[in-house]
Order: sequence, then C-alpha cells, then structure tokens
Amino acid sequence: MVHAKSWTLKKHFVGYPTNSDFELKTVELPPLKDGEVLLEALYLTVDPYMRIMAKSLKEGDMMMGEQVARVVESKNSAFPTGTIVLAPSGWTTHSISNGEKLEKVLAEWPDTLPLSLALGTVGMPGLTAYFGLLDICGVKGGETVLVSAAAGAVGSIVGQIAKLKGCKVVGTAGSDEKVAWLKKHGFDVALNYKTVKSLEEALKVAAPEGYDCYFDNVGGEFSNVAITQMKKFGRIAICGAISVYNRTSPLPPGPSPEIIIFKELHLQGFVVYRWQGEVRQKALRDLLKWVSEGKIQYHEHVTEGFENMPAAFIGLLKGENLGKAIVKA
Repeated sequence: MVHAKSWTLKKHFVGYPTNSDFELKTVELPPLKDGEVLLEALYLTVDPYMRIMAKSLKEGDMMMGEQVARVVESKNSAFPTGTIVLAPSGWTTHSISNGEKLEKVLAEWPDTLPLSLALGTVGMPGLTAYFGLLDICGVKGGETVLVSAAAGAVGSIVGQIAKLKGCKVVGTAGSDEKVAWLKKHGFDVALNYKTVKSLEEALKVAAPEGYDCYFDNVGGEFSNVAITQMKKFGRIAICGAISVYNRTSPLPPGPSPEIIIFKELHLQGFVVYRWQGEVRQKALRDLLKWVSEGKIQYHEHVTEGFENMPAAFIGLLKGENLGKAIVKA
C-alpha cells in the first residue's frame, strides 16, 4: 500500500497565510483499477492564483496545484510506468489518476533542461507571458512595454519575449537583487519601485513618450500610477493583482476613468487556460526552443522538501522568490 502525504487548508486565510492555516495529512491509497495510474510527485508549483482560489475550498480540502510527476505504477497503456507527466493533483506526494487530465511533457524535451521548467518558463507561467503579451497586448517591434513584478515567474518571461520581438522594455521589481537580474537579462530599464522617490516620475523618465503596452501583474496603487503613463490607444493585459491579494483593508480605488476614456485605452483581464489545442502546443514549442537556444533565460527559486510547501507559498506571496517558485518533493 502507498501512503500519500497531502497539505490541506486547515482554516481560510486572513491577510497573509500562516503555517497554522495548513495541515499535513497522510492517507492510504487504494489499489489501482483498470485504466488508472499511480503518480509520484517530483516537483510541485506554488503560484499567486492559489491565494484567490483557496477561497473556493472548504476547510479540510487539499490545496490545489500542478505538479511534474512520474508514473510509478500503471494500468493504463497510454501512460506506462516511468512516464513523466504534468498532473493537476494538488499539494500531494502521491495520487491516482485515470489519465484524463494528465499531459505528457513535450517529446522533444532535452535532457539538458530541468523538468521543473514544465511548471514555469515552459509551462503555465510561460504560456501566460506568451499569450498575454502577443495576443492580449499584441506587441509589435519598436513599441515600449512596461512589466510589473518583472522578476517573477511570468514577468521575467514577458520582458524577454518583448525584447525578442524588438520592443523597449521597462521592468519593475521590489529588490536591488531582482533589478540587477533584470538588467543582466536584457531589460532596457529596471526600477526598484520600493526605493524610487516617485514612481510616477521614474516611469516617466524611463519612457518619456509613454508606454504602448502594460503587462500588469500587481494591480493596486502601482497600476493606478502606471496607467497614467500609457500612450493613446495603449493596451493593458491584466494578468494578476498580487499587491492586493492579502489585503484586509478596503481595496484602493481603481484607475481614473478620465484617463482610460480620453486615452482610449484597452484593458483586458485574461486567464491562460482559454488557449488550448494546437495554439497552446505551438506556444510551448516556441518557449522550449527559445530556452534551449539561450534566447530566454530562466531562474528558479527552489525549496527542498514537500514538508516545506506552506513556507514556499508564504514566501512567494511576500516576494521572496526571484523567478519561478518550485518545491522539489
């Protein structure tokens, strides 16, 4: 018999999550039925969206999330033992699947790249950057792009794709270490929004003519300021709002309607799962190719040990990660 360890939501979050909000449980998994596979987690992801989605859980439910897993026992010919898959199994060490929601990693995945990238640059965050920038913002060469949380899992890829497309890129982050990483990896301007005297002035100096595209990962007061810097007909891809996810006080007012109206701005929220089928597979192949060729650089913030899932998640929400936050089981 296999015993699975799982992290569950002990109580709903108030403000920033704490270790006491989670409970580690162990369950014995039943024998496999025909068509099923037993999965063992290799890498697990923690992502900002989990802070919001946890509201839909009941206390005692397992935390949601994707993992890179190995098939360790199989009664499903499509997934023989040893197959590496992406699985929406949640925060658990072992799980049973009928194969319906499993996705094999790309067949052309090179041995030189870590499989954990399937949870990051060549996975959901990379796809979010790809479609948010290329489809929602529709960037073209010569345009100026602003990226908030630019050293995070999504923002770091947005900026690099924008550079590949011939754009000027301005990125903001919350530490000097992150700013240095952005400058090293091709961002034209990188700003520490916590230390600039005036965010409005710093953004204006970085791009005096304004911004064609703003890729918004943070929301809140930051985005209110950023939207004032847009060019006429500017496009804004609203990907996330991590600055307000843990807020217990009332949310700040939104951006000025006058600016949106008279600059004729286009603001669009999006969730990456709308892009499926061949368009998604092409995007994954593009991302894998760019990484393999060294055109996109990645950075992983790896936490060792499944027992440290809550700590990795809490650290992510406090901005401790540079690049993609990953837990190695």
